[in-house]
Parts: sequence; structure tokens; C-alpha cells
Amino acid sequence: MMLRYALQTVRHRKAGFLGAFVALLCATALITACGTLLETGLRGTIRTERYAAAPVLVSADRMVRETTVKEKKGGTKTKHKAKPVAERAWLPAATADTVRAVPGVERVVPELTFQAVPLAAEDSGARRPSYGHAWSSAPLTPFTIADGQPPRNADEIVVDRALAARAELRPGSELTVQSTGEPRTYRVSGIAHTPRGDLTHQSALFFSDDEARRLSARGGQVSAIGVLPTPGIGATELAARVERALAGTTAQVATGDDRGPAEFPDAAGARTKLVSMGGAMGGTSLLVAILVVTGTFALSVQQRHRELALLRAIAATPAQLRRMIGREALLVGLAAGTAGALTGLPLAAWLHGRFVAGGVVPGALERTTGVLPMCAAVAAGLLGSWAAARITGRRIARIRPAEALSEAAVERRRTGRLRAVAGTLLLAAGAMLVVVLGSLRTEPASTPVTFLAVVVLAGAVSLLGPLLVRAATALLAGPLRLAGPGGHLATANLRGNATRMASAVTPLALLIGMTCTVLFVTPTLGNAARTQARDGIRADWVLSAQGPGVTREAAERVRRTPGVAAATETVHTSVRVGLAKYAAQGVTPAGLTRTWDPRVTGGTLAGFGEGTAAVSELAAARLGLAPGSTLTLTLGVGTPVTLTVAAVYARGLGFGDLTLPHDLVAAHMDNPLASGVLVAAEPGSGVGREQLAAAVRDVPGAVVLSAAQADAARAERQDAGAEINLLAMGLVLAFTAVSVVNTLAMSTAERFREFAMLRLAGAERRQVLRMLRTEALAVLLIGTVLGSGIALAVLTAFSVGMTGVAAPAVLPVGYATVVGLAGLLALAATALPGRVALRVAPVEVATAKG
Repeated sequence: MMLRYALQTVRHRKAGFLGAFVALLCATALITACGTLLETGLRGTIRTERYAAAPVLVSADRMVRETTVKEKKGGTKTKHKAKPVAERAWLPAATADTVRAVPGVERVVPELTFQAVPLAAEDSGARRPSYGHAWSSAPLTPFTIADGQPPRNADEIVVDRALAARAELRPGSELTVQSTGEPRTYRVSGIAHTPRGDLTHQSALFFSDDEARRLSARGGQVSAIGVLPTPGIGATELAARVERALAGTTAQVATGDDRGPAEFPDAAGARTKLVSMGGAMGGTSLLVAILVVTGTFALSVQQRHRELALLRAIAATPAQLRRMIGREALLVGLAAGTAGALTGLPLAAWLHGRFVAGGVVPGALERTTGVLPMCAAVAAGLLGSWAAARITGRRIARIRPAEALSEAAVERRRTGRLRAVAGTLLLAAGAMLVVVLGSLRTEPASTPVTFLAVVVLAGAVSLLGPLLVRAATALLAGPLRLAGPGGHLATANLRGNATRMASAVTPLALLIGMTCTVLFVTPTLGNAARTQARDGIRADWVLSAQGPGVTREAAERVRRTPGVAAATETVHTSVRVGLAKYAAQGVTPAGLTRTWDPRVTGGTLAGFGEGTAAVSELAAARLGLAPGSTLTLTLGVGTPVTLTVAAVYARGLGFGDLTLPHDLVAAHMDNPLASGVLVAAEPGSGVGREQLAAAVRDVPGAVVLSAAQADAARAERQDAGAEINLLAMGLVLAFTAVSVVNTLAMSTAERFREFAMLRLAGAERRQVLRMLRTEALAVLLIGTVLGSGIALAVLTAFSVGMTGVAAPAVLPVGYATVVGLAGLLALAATALPGRVALRVAPVEVATAKG
């Protein structure tokens, strides 16, 4: 009986359920998209390109492993954990001899992979990475000569067909290549191609074997070993034999798609980042969806208060009403969830494409499209809609018929005790999260708490909304009366319909609070880091490069320039201390204090050099270090090293947590070139840009920047990071914006009867519209104050935790834009349905509804 009535209700009240359908559709689409990204991080395929013709691949283990043993009552519990290093790991070249002796191996092909960037102007638009190899490893793809001949001398090179087409190269052309050392010009001896098609995610340059060994700068090491089996031996069987032969070493054996992570280590590392981003976005999306969908269903049930009251009056039992409301919600949830799950797939594809274009996720990590995120989204939509409808319809189903009819005519003035208690508890939880956020010192720990705090505080606003609206109305009553009759009507509506107005305030507060947090959280951290870097760099000039980096020879030329007091080369990487990841930089020790001041608070930089390290106060506190302590860490390629802490410094945001000797770090990086060289001039020497530029005039891509220009370049990189964060949370913000329009439109569209009664009482059409505009402005003002308060509290706590200072970076133009766009949404979502409602003659509405 109730199922049939639920079907009839949904069929005949399509407009009433449209708002709930839209909210659920957006929610499930968002959950599907985030779930797809999460699944891609967990199960995304990294297909091999370079090693496609090698069924078995041997590579070095890139994981730092840690084993912990805990004593328990029933015995001991052993845990094994592993984290990847930042750079490409290398194998001893002698490993090839061990593999060659394995039965079933027909051929062993050692591989060298190293940075080799073509400096051809025509190829500057190609964003794909470019790697150099020895020509003897060409069979791993396989590459064969399509035009010309293999490289025979140290000054010859072979390029792949796609690169040759982009850079307009042919045999005999000259090509300048920037590798791990000084740039060198080579003659193109041949163009190579592969029967499998051009490489998609990289460019390949082949050198003579001796030249490749020189450029790789890895004497006695190889990056991988391709193994070709004898006829009749399967890859799986051969891989098992090779594993047994290499047992006890750091070598790993892979077949099939497992070869991809060895070829694209950055793609393998991006999996963790994508899991983190997908989980954070999905979790935030789910919380926002719960908040928005519950509010939408609350408004939907409130609009049907009169109908439900009549059902109670004609003897419908509370259980029957609850079942009917729940089944209506399931019907809407199933339709919206299915449509949303299908919509979420192209949304996930678009988002993944944007991440790839922005460099957050390498293109080699292929997007995985499975049914699990879709099923999870539909299930979440069904459960969310059913729970929201049952919760919001709980009271109308329980009260007596006479009370139900009276509340259908006039909104209940008192806020329910349970709602007030729940809202207070949620407010307390949000305050606790803000306090916790103020104590968090690392970005990975603080980021999820930041957005969780915003959603929890917005949830408190949702539950306490009627009380907040009534309090705000009391404050705004005077100014609203100045708007004339429309202002009086708006004040009366705000007072008499606080619950309905609160349902509009909540998404506005959430939109403004979430958007301001997303927009200003990165500048808050970035500005503090820039300030520390600006205050800590004593150099007058910075030598930078438009290519992969500044070479050692270019730095030496600057160092030898008359009037230069010191030139500090800097490289950046990340290292592991235990399993914890820390940002690290390598700096040349000579003249360091002339160019660099990290504000040392313990120890001294006077003895900084080989075998020593300097650490930030944060890292020192987390690791229990002090000057003279021993620090054991794992470098980027997986090499462990033990150093002595020489100094502790305060400016960790600007210079990273760990500072190490330049030569130590550069020798364990894929790209050992300096990201910049800090140049300090002797006082009164008069050395300037012209002299420094003349010293590096023939160095491709070398640029001399002033301190101000270097700071501006850091600001540009910061803005790029902010764009990625905004993109990551953009879907959540878009969903919240849709919910604002949806809720306000629903709230206005259901007031046909009210508008008709006002018209019949003598109010003019423009007066009713003025009343609507005044109400919308009042709702916008309340939502702006609440949302801004939430964002300010959260950003201040984030700033205190991450920078030690309560100084959130709130950009006035950005803030005004957010409030302005929210205002446009609010006014449009109120005015358009209001005009539609006022087109109907008042007598027709009164007759139809009466």
C-alpha cells in the first residue's frame, strides 16, 4: 500500500523531488569520480614501453623497509612496512653475470637510463621526459635504425622517430643535449623506430656505449637488466629461476605489467599521491554530500508537511509514514545514484587528464575504470537518501494528527532538543578539531584535518541554523525595516520561517567556508615559506637555468668572476629517515654563510661539510636530534648514510627540513644539476648582472636573476601549487555551489501559496520581488558571516600549526570574488523561481492550493 502511494507521490510531485534528485546525482557523480581516482592509485596499470621486448626485467629495489616487533600478551607481533625512495635505484653491473649464468637465459641486456634533454628550440613544446641510453640496449624495446646508422663515436647520437619529427632532425643534423654534466652538441647519425609504434610517455636518445657510461655517471652500475629466454622457456618460469639466483640481493624480478614501475619510478610513486588525493577528496565529498543531501531532504519533507499532516489526520500510522518516506527516498536515490555513477566516469576521466596535464600524475599511470566506485556511489546514494529522509521525517511521523495539522500551517518555533544537543556536540567537535589543527606541524597531517574541520563546523551550522537565523534576524531587524514594506515582510519571514531559511544558509556557509579555505590554505603556507626564504637568502643574485639545471662548470665560472665572494650550488630532493619522508637540499659548503642564513638556533654552520648535516627545528624535535647527534638516513637512490648534526635552524619552511652537503646529495640523484646558484658579491666590488651574465653567456639556458626576481619565480611556483589544490577540490566546490542554487530554488519555488496570499492582500508584484531580494541578501549576509568565521578559524589554526604565527593569507580580491559569486548564485536562485511563481494568477493558486 505504502509502496504504491510512494510511487504515485514521486510520479505526481516530480518538481518536489527534483531538488533531492539533483543533490543525490551530484553527490554520487562526485563519489564515483573520487573513487575512480582512488582505485587508479591502488590498481592503476603502469605499462612498460622501453622494456616491451624483454619478457623478464631485473631492477633494483626502491623500497626502504622497516620491521617492528611488539610484545603482546599472546606473544610477539611482527610488522613489515616499506616506503619508496625518491630517485631511480641502481644495480651492480656484476648482477648481469649472475643472471647470464641462469639456465634458460638466451641473452642478457644491461640498461642505462639517465637524463638527456634535447635543447632544440623546435622541441621546447614537448613536455614528455627525455632519457638517454646506450645503443647496445636498443633490443629491449626493440629499436632499430630506420634511417642512417647506429652511433659509432662519442659525438654521435640516435634519436627516436617521434623526437626527430618534432625537432625536424635527420641524419647529419646537430643536436645539443643537456645530460648529467655540461651540455654537448652531437651529430645525429640515425633515426630509430620500433614496430610497436612511437613511445608515448618519453623520448629516447641513444649514445655509444662508452659515452652512455660517461653521461650516466654511475661507474659499475646499471639501471636495469633485460632478460630474453631461450625458445621454449616461459617468462614466469625464467623469472622464478632468476629470483632464486638473485636471492639475498637487492634485485627485483618482474614480468608483464610489473615491469612498468621499474621503467617509470615517478609513476609508481604517484600511486601513493593519487591514493592520498582520491581518499581526501572522496572523504570530503562524502561528508559534504551527507550534509547537503540531509538538508535537501529536510527541505523536501518540510514542503510536504501539510500533505503528511493530512495523512496522519486520516489515520495513517507513524510506521506507515516512515515506510512511505523511506521508500520514496529509495526510489529517488536509485534513479539519481545510477545516473550519478554513470556521470562520474567521464568526470573522473576529465579530472585524471587535468592531473596529468598539471604534472601531478604521470601519463604512464593509466586510469582504472572499475564497477566498484560506481557500486559504492549507488550504495552511498541509496543509504544516504533513505537515512536523510527517515531522519528528517521522523518528527512528523511521530506527532499527533492535530499537532501535525497545526505545524503544517505555522512553522514550529522551538528547535528540537535533540537537534540542539547534536548541534552543540558537533560545534564542540569542530572546536576540538581547530585546536588540534593548531598543534599539527606537517602538511600531510594538517590537510585532512583542515577540510574535516570546515565540514564539521558547517554541520553544526546546519543543526543550529534556526537558532542562528533567529539571532541574526534580531540584529538585522532594524536595517531591514529601512528597506520599506519589502524589508518588513522579509523580517517577518526570517523570524517565522527560520528552519526554511537555515536550510538556505547552511550550503552558503559551507560554500564560502570551503572555498576560502581551499583558496587561502596554500598561500598561507607558501607566503610563510617565501618570507623565510627571502629573509634567509643573503645572495645578491641567483643563477638559474631554463633547462634541467645549472651545471657545475657554469657555477665555477661564476665563482671565478672577479668580485664574487661566494657561489652556493643548491639541489633539492627528498630522503627517508626510517620510513618518514623529509624534504632535503644539498648546498656547497664553501662560503655558505655569505649567501645563506637559515637562522641557526643551535650549533654552528662553521664546520658544515662532508659527514655533517643541518636540520630544522621541526625535524630535530620529531627525531630527537641536537647538535652533535647522529643522523642515519636513506638518500634518494636508496643508499643509507650516517651523518653528524652540525646545526639546528628555525627557517625550515623556507629551506626544507634537512640540509646536506651538495656533493653527497647530487651523487645520489637522477638530475645532479643545481636548481640554482646563490651568488654573493664582495662589498663595494660593483659586480652586477652584466658581469655574471658574461661569465655564462655560452651556457644554454643560463639566466641571472636578482633577489626580487627569484622571489617572484618562487611566487609563480606557489601559484601553480595553489591551482592544483583548487583543481583537486574544485569538484567539491562545484557540488557545493550546485547545492546552494538547488536549495534556494527549492525554498523559493514552494512558496506559490504565500506569494498568492500576499498578492490577494494587496502587495504588488515588485514588492514581493523586493521582499525576495531582501531575504536573499539577509541569507547571504548570514551565510557569509558564518562561512567566513569558519574559514578564518580554520585558516588561523592552520597558520599557527604550520608557521607558528596566526597570520592566514586572506587575499582581499579573492575573498571579494568568492562572496560576489556566492551572492550572484543566491540572488539568481531566488529571483528566477520567484518570477516564475508570480506569473501565475493569485486566484488560481489560492483555488488550487486551498
